[in-house]
Amino acid sequence: MQYITQAEYEKYLILADIQRTKQALDNAYSNFQNVVDPDLIDCYIYEVKSVQQKYKYLLKRAKELQL
Repeated sequence: MQYITQAEYEKYLILADIQRTKQALDNAYSNFQNVVDPDLIDCYIYEVKSVQQKYKYLLKRAKELQL
């Protein structure tokens, strides 16, 4: 049986979170492009900005871990 280190596990979690966040960002962009109601436009603007910030953080963290 092979065990993984804490660092390897953290790298795996970061990469998985990056994939999920990228998908969430793609979904937010798609929703923003397909909505016409002004209230929903504002909602998706905030959602896109929020997910962009999370994605930026995760990419920075991945760079720190030299992924």
